[in-house]
Amino acid sequence: MVDLWYPKGVTTPEQRLRYYASRFTTVEVDSSFYAIPRREYAEAWVKRTPADFIFHVKAYGLMTGHEVEERSLPPELHGYSYVSERGRVRGADPDMVDAVFDIFLDAIDPLRAAGKLGGLLMQFPPYFTAATDEAEQRSLDYLDYVAGKLRGHHVLVEFRHPSWVRGARLQRTHDFLRDRGLSYVSVDGPQFPSGSTMPPLALVTGDWAYLRLHGRNAETWFARTASASDRFDYLYSAEELEEWAPRVRQLASEASETFVMFNNNKYDYAQRNAEEIATILGDLVMPPSGDDAPGAPTLF
Repeated sequence: MVDLWYPKGVTTPEQRLRYYASRFTTVEVDSSFYAIPRREYAEAWVKRTPADFIFHVKAYGLMTGHEVEERSLPPELHGYSYVSERGRVRGADPDMVDAVFDIFLDAIDPLRAAGKLGGLLMQFPPYFTAATDEAEQRSLDYLDYVAGKLRGHHVLVEFRHPSWVRGARLQRTHDFLRDRGLSYVSVDGPQFPSGSTMPPLALVTGDWAYLRLHGRNAETWFARTASASDRFDYLYSAEELEEWAPRVRQLASEASETFVMFNNNKYDYAQRNAEEIATILGDLVMPPSGDDAPGAPTLF
């Protein structure tokens, strides 16, 4: 992606972010899932982007029930109990998870203070389900906890198990999120006869609408790939993007802000598809305010 998309000479992290922010109005920070960023990183992001640029930040793995690398733990967490298995953290003490939220929010506070913090993306694992009444209640209890810890923020909830939207649970899920001001994350991904992945529902439950397009590579979706980009190795066709145009317009009609984010991060696929859908949606798209790229197309 670096070689294909960034101009020659744009090589440092600062140069890349400044160039990116001249082409797009928002970005999704994914590295924060693997390790909580240092506060000075967020301070640098503020300085290197236009005043109206928005950072959506993916929650650190422990905040969504994932295992994390033990070496990624901030020093403040070393006194808490957890299970260490092959260098990974499992079964973290609830007090440890509670502390993680506070450390995470402090680390990204420079974005909030500058008015550049967008949504906090809570991408839950496939085993965070509503497959049984017991599992559903346990998961909803945790979502209630999340809503309390992140009160005052735009919380984006991405489910990865279809039980949340099957049958009568769809309405229950919608109402639960709406009542707490949590935004359902609409997704696009490969679909299988078994119905094992989230369907492409356009759903608004909060003041913001959020769509993530992961690509439709069925061969790599459940595979152990060398990198995340290999799993999301997919370039959408114009026809596939057109499928989403009326649904995005519907989302935009129901929400105060609507974000369309591409996670098909192999090569420069995400940027190329973002340019295409920006053209398709036209009048809905906010132009970037950066002045580093005269004549830049209107993009998200």
